[in-house]
Amino acid sequence: MHPLILLAVAIVGEVTATISLKISDGFTKLFPSVVVIVGYGVAFTALARLLKQGFPVGVAYAIWAAVGVAAVAVIGALFLHEPFNLTMGLGLTMVIGGVLLLELGRTH
Repeated sequence: MHPLILLAVAIVGEVTATISLKISDGFTKLFPSVVVIVGYGVAFTALARLLKQGFPVGVAYAIWAAVGVAAVAVIGALFLHEPFNLTMGLGLTMVIGGVLLLELGRTH
C-alpha cells in the first residue's frame, strides 16, 4: 500500500480513537469505548506497516502526531465545545512548521 495512504489511515484511526476516548466518558459508554480500541488498533497497525516499508520513523511520527494534534484540537473546538484561541492556533502552526522542517531536512 502507498506510504501516504498508510499514514492517512494511521492518522484517521488515531484521531477517531482520541475523540471517541473523550466521548466514552471514562469507558462508561460501550460504543465509543469499542471505537477507541479499534481506532488505536488501526492506527498502530497502519503505522507499523508504514515503518516496515522503510518510511523514516522520525518523519512518520512527527507527521502522525502533528496532524493528529491539530485535527483533535479543531474537532474538539468545533464539535465538543472545547476552547481554542489565537495562542493555541499559533502553537499548532509552530508544530506543523516543525514537521515541515523535519521533512525538508530529510530530503536534503
